[in-house]
This record gives sequence, structure tokens and C-alpha cells, in this order.
Amino acid sequence: MSDKGTRPESVTEAEGAGSGGSGPASLRLAVVGPTHPYKGGVASHTTELCHELAEAGHDVTLVSWSHLYPSLLYPGEQAVPGGAPDVEPFPRTIRALSWARPDTWVRTGRRLRGMDAIIVVHVIPQAVPSHLAVLRAAGVGRTSSSGLGPRSIVITHNVLPHESRPGDRQLMEALFRRVDSVVVHSDSQAKLATELGAGHVRELDLPPHLPGGPPEPHVDSTGPTRLLSLGIVRDYKGIDLLLDALRDVPDLRLTVAGEMWGESGRRVKELAADPRLEGRVEVHGGYVPADRIASLLAHHDVLALTYRHATASQNVLLANRHGLPVLATHVGTFGAQVRDGVDGLLVPPNDRAALVEALRRLSDRTYAAQLRSQVRPPDLSGPWAHYVGGIEALASAETDAAGDLPTAEPPPDTPVQRAKDLVTAARLRRRKRVDLRPADLPEWVRPSDALALDAEALDAQALARELGLPRCSDAVAAWAALGAVAAVLRIGDDGRRAGVVVDESGTRSPFSRWLRTLGFAPVELELTGRRTSVEVLDVDTASLDVIARLHPGGCGADDVDHAVGQASWALRSGGLLVITIPIGDDDPQWAIRPADVRGIIARADDLGLVLVGDFDGDITERLREASASAREVRATTPAGRRAGAAPAYGILRLTFRRK
Repeated sequence: MSDKGTRPESVTEAEGAGSGGSGPASLRLAVVGPTHPYKGGVASHTTELCHELAEAGHDVTLVSWSHLYPSLLYPGEQAVPGGAPDVEPFPRTIRALSWARPDTWVRTGRRLRGMDAIIVVHVIPQAVPSHLAVLRAAGVGRTSSSGLGPRSIVITHNVLPHESRPGDRQLMEALFRRVDSVVVHSDSQAKLATELGAGHVRELDLPPHLPGGPPEPHVDSTGPTRLLSLGIVRDYKGIDLLLDALRDVPDLRLTVAGEMWGESGRRVKELAADPRLEGRVEVHGGYVPADRIASLLAHHDVLALTYRHATASQNVLLANRHGLPVLATHVGTFGAQVRDGVDGLLVPPNDRAALVEALRRLSDRTYAAQLRSQVRPPDLSGPWAHYVGGIEALASAETDAAGDLPTAEPPPDTPVQRAKDLVTAARLRRRKRVDLRPADLPEWVRPSDALALDAEALDAQALARELGLPRCSDAVAAWAALGAVAAVLRIGDDGRRAGVVVDESGTRSPFSRWLRTLGFAPVELELTGRRTSVEVLDVDTASLDVIARLHPGGCGADDVDHAVGQASWALRSGGLLVITIPIGDDDPQWAIRPADVRGIIARADDLGLVLVGDFDGDITERLREASASAREVRATTPAGRRAGAAPAYGILRLTFRRK
């Protein structure tokens, strides 16, 4: 692309079109990275990140490019063909940067000095000079102790490129020395970033930013199993290895859909022309627009990801969303995303014999259909909540990501320095934590309570906003977390915000985000099941102040038993366990009957955990009100009359205190 005649937009031209909140807990954030019309997963992720940060209540500006990489670095077409965006564009986007105009780097950086944090999305080392120019002009410096300038975060999709060039490592070392924090998406990338001098590395799972819209119905076929390789053809993706192995397995078909990248593309075309693959391989070169992805996936049976090496990818999530199992090599994050033999097959990388054997298994249409029937749709919102929470923690003024580094000499006491200190103090006042006290929470926010009506969840969500807490788009999650926050403030805190809090609630709960806003430092554990939690929570006896399990929809009976047992030895005397439980008679395999709750309370009491609240009084009365309301709805609405005698459903939030 050429920027001849293009005037890069000014940062200030987009101000006034704000997309985030401006409450006490909000931050002014600049995200520097590619977006539409540039294509690819990084541009989609950058755009979705801005949407999610704005939804969380922050004042977000997306700073992008009017002219990106030269063709020498990116031989393919950079822009989306036809102009249709892969994901919804972010409304507050400015294109102030130009690869060919270093002056735009400096001018843009200067205009970002008033931000609380600058989040740089890193793609290739050759972009480091522009990133450094922006950060320096904005007053960013990791080793500075003056507190001036925005905090700096670099999101690295690949610390080093798959096809490296001389000088890549030196460029990345220069970038990492300058910034406060580095975000990566896998263990291997975290290790590499540390080796290259990053002072503070935070590993966050790559959240889904899936193009293509909702799934289409799967199109069955009586012919051979249909494999799909989707996306740009590059050497590290190993599509040539797949074609080579396919020559030994005749009862399979393969579609390769994506741009042909240099020598790798030529190699794939040559292999596809092999007589042994005649009539079984179709190569559709060129970019696959978002509006064709759902149909393409619907006409295939398995997505093939036979990479030589990888870091983090969302292709497994894309396949699962559209109901397809995955054939993948055990590299990057694929091993954690594919359940081998359940919803896909995993093979070692560069192992031709193992790949041929996996293809032979997939050639059995019955087996391929069995894998497809066991695919679970991915959680598209929960990972973003965790990701945004991690970014918020790094971007907040109180997060000292470089606290373990040697501090510089104190600044001189000069008139100029005193003026700088006043500016710094003003910024800190703007970004201060929410000073929430127990008296600020109304009496109807109880540590133990029953949620019976949607309106009550909406009231809790609205109250959280009024109190200055970060946004939460899920009203039920807000109701669960607000009561837990009330329990911590009223019972488990001495005013110093020093309690040791372990949050096992999962990614959709705002509990940890809200506690960080209040000055706590909760530890979030990502648990996939009851057994996993036994292994993950490795703490000393009587060492914790709070354990929270506020799962969406509540904990099942087995989870409750485990949580109570876990808390009995992990909590200090006076410590709190806060859990949510689904309650009702309509789904006994999942929800807990009201009559069984007393048994849970009795077992907890036997283990030294006393309920905070009166179950036989206030909570039981609330459940009666829920049943009466449900009967009224059934009697007065058409939907209720169709439901007949279906019992009421609700969620309990129970808080226990360790004796």
C-alpha cells in the first residue's frame, strides 16, 4: 500500500467520540496496533481488545496505521479484499501512524502523554523502532521512578517471528528494556521474553476473536471424509507435510483455502498436483473473507492444523465453534485445546508415520462423525473477562510491574521537578482506587442470599456501576460478586486490604477485578474441574483469608462438597468461603433441591464452617417469594401458561466463616 497523498490522522481528531466510561475506576488507554482494513488474526484481536476494554468501562482509543509494512516484509495483500471487515470496527479509531513517516511516530507519542497506559500490539521486530519512538515521545520509561508518563504494556503474539531475520533478537531486547510489562500467550513465549530481558512478563490465554459469524448447519456427505486447511499458507504450518502423508491414505479429501505465501505456497501447489492426489485435493489460493468462513467449515468434517511449530492460535476454537473436530500436532496451545481421541486427534510434529496413522483413522467416516458429535462449543466471553482483568491490573497506576527492579536515584528537588510532581499527583488522583467502605453497601446486599428475579440481578449490576466498580456485562455474575465483595469488606477486612484472597470463580466473574479496584491483590486460579482444583490449590494449612467460587450458574453438588472440604483446612480462623449454588427441582442432575441445602450447611458446620446469615429465616423467605412470583408469571403470561407447573429456579450465594 502507498500512503502518497494520505494525511495521517491526529490523535486529537478522534477525541470527543469516547467509547468508554469515565468513572473513578476507569482508565484512559491507548491501544497501538493494526486494525481494519488490515487483515489477519492480530488485527482482529486488537480490535476486539478495544471493544472489550471499552465494555469494561475504560476510555479507549485505538491508534492504528495509515500505511503499514512495506511489501518486502509482507509479500501478500495487507488489506481485506473488498473492504468488508473481519470483525466489527472499533468506533474510536484513528490512523495517525505511517511506516514511511517517522515524524508521525513522534507526534503521535507526544499526544499520548496524557494516557494512563499505552498498550502496544507487537507483530514483527522490524516495527520496534516505530514502537520505541512512540513510547519515548509519550514519556514512557521502565527504569524511571518518577512516575511520569503512561504505563507501557506490550502484547506479543510472537516474541520472535516464525521465519527469523538477523537482528530480530537485538530489536526485541531493546523494546523489552523500555517497557513496564510484556503480555504473552504461552509458556514458551513467556520463557523467551524473559530470556530477552523483559522485566515483568504476564502470561494470559489468547481470548477468542473469531471471524465468520455464527455457524451454519453441517452439510453431510456420503463420500470420503473432508479435511480443511484454512488460512495463509506458510512453512511453519506444515501443510506440505499433510499433503505428503495424504498420498498414503486414499480415502480422504482435502481443501487448502488461503493465501499462498512465497516458496511455501509454490511447494503446496506442486504437491497438490501429484498424480496420487488427483481429484482429492483442491487448492483455493487467496484470502478467505469472513462471510465465507462459516459455509466453508460447514462443508467439511475435520480442520487440519499440522503445524511444524506454533505459539498460540485460535483455530481450534474456530473449528469447535462450528462443530468440527481437529487434527493437530502437539505444538503451541493445541495440546491443551484438543482432547485427543474425543474431539480430535493429536500427533507429534514432523512425525510422518503418526500423521499417516491419524489420517487412516479419520478416513473411517463413522469415527470422524463420532469425533464431531463430541465437540463442545467454546466459551467466547469468559476468556475475555480474564484477559481484560489482566490488562487492567498491568495498566492501573497502583500496579508496580517493575517493583522488583533496582530503583533510580530520587529526582532532584528543583522547581521543574516539583512541577512534574504536581502533574504526577494529579494523574494519580484521577486513577486512584475506589475507596469503598462497608457502610457504602446497602443492607439488601447480603453475604448469603437467594437470587430469584432478573430485576434483582440488574439492580446489583446498576449498584456496582454507581459505586465506581468496573463494568460487568453479566448481571447474574455482578449479583454474585457484589455479595462476595460485601462479605469481604464487612467480615474479612481490617481496612488494610491485606487479606489473602483466592478466587476460583473462573473468567466470567468480576470478583477479582473489583477487589483489585478496592486495593486487594487476589490470586486467580483457572480451574477446569473438581479434580484439577485439588492439584492447583497448593497452600499451607490455615493460610488463606478468602476462597471464592462464584461460577456462572453456580457450583454443582460435587463442587460444593469439594469447596467446603478445601476451605476447612485452607482458611484461617475467621476466613470466608463464598460459593454460589443453583437451586431448584427442575434439573436434579445439576441444580440442588432446597431441601438438600440444609444438608450442605450441616456438613460445613461439622467441618468448622458456619453460615453467615439465616437460612431458615431470610433466605427461605426469599425462596418462597421466588416460588410465588414464578406461580404468578405462570398464571398471567402466555409463556408461563405453556410452561405449566415448572418449578421456580434460582441461585443461592452462601458465605461461610471458619470457626
